[in-house]
Amino acid sequence: MSIKLGTNDLAKYPFLNEASTYVKETHFDLQEFDRTEMEFILNRSFNKIDNFIKNGETNYKLEKFEIEILTFLASLLILKSASIDIITKKFALFESMRFEKYLVEDLKNSFKDEKKRLILLKIFNEIFKIDIFCETIVNEFYKIRVIDYIHRSIVFHEEEWKLINRTVKNGFVYLNVNEIVRLFRNELSLLIIDKIKNMKLVTFPDKVLKKSQNLKIYWDSINKRSKVSDHVNKNRTTPPCIDHIYKVLNNGENLPHSARLLLATFLLFSEKNIEEIIEIFKKLPDYNEQITRYQLEHLSGKKGSSKKYFVPSCEKIKLQNLCHETFVCKGIINPIQLLGKRRDEIEKEEGKG
Repeated sequence: MSIKLGTNDLAKYPFLNEASTYVKETHFDLQEFDRTEMEFILNRSFNKIDNFIKNGETNYKLEKFEIEILTFLASLLILKSASIDIITKKFALFESMRFEKYLVEDLKNSFKDEKKRLILLKIFNEIFKIDIFCETIVNEFYKIRVIDYIHRSIVFHEEEWKLINRTVKNGFVYLNVNEIVRLFRNELSLLIIDKIKNMKLVTFPDKVLKKSQNLKIYWDSINKRSKVSDHVNKNRTTPPCIDHIYKVLNNGENLPHSARLLLATFLLFSEKNIEEIIEIFKKLPDYNEQITRYQLEHLSGKKGSSKKYFVPSCEKIKLQNLCHETFVCKGIINPIQLLGKRRDEIEKEEGKG
């Protein structure tokens, strides 16, 4: 049975093949983005990217499917032209989180609507190359094969995602609606990144170039304030675990909660103020200033129980797979012991040993 997506589905999921087919069938030329009538689309695309990057918000009002498809396409063009990996990753993450909201809502409704369920199963099969099954005996649960679950849950660090903590029966892992969607966030994000990277363009519409230039100007200003290497005293020793986190941040990659906690407590103990630390955390793809500020105030004892959190011990850091031990770590039990130490002094001590 062939299932065709409705216009509302195309508006919510413009990354699907049928959306690309629509653009081809209408013979839309990318240079048409330079037309005056397209300014609404370009402004809408840029504002969405801008809101993702600056505010970390995924609130978004859907328009007609034609507008949504062109807005998505224009967003990809702006990001391709700007060619800033960190911004591309931020956009992809927040766009995938936005799509998640629609998927969760649709999956919840699919238990009572067979056509909607078939459409969703088609989406998962097309995008993620996986079969998901609706559990008809236990209401409002989906299930996937164990091997498919293991392949995807490996990126999660929380205990709840370990297979031993899941319901497994007859070779299937059972998941509620929120879990089944969350499991695929990383793949959806990578799909969007790949769409941008795989664009083959010789020239861009002039108005797209102007929008991408605005992005570059903004990102250059952020880089001047928040390049994490600038927060490191070159004459002092940075704990290898912290140095590794800096590298991940500069690559625009996300950090697990445990790594964020380690970095935040270390910087607070290093007498960095909250504003300085916020500038560093802006590198995170899922950066949200309101949440970041609240968590830092909580860790510093300015909010909540007034309890100041200490830097995790080396033992705990090892248990969380955050340790990147080198010779400078010899004899220490906490990264803060390296604060104030000069690397050349440690090298002399190592030579004597």
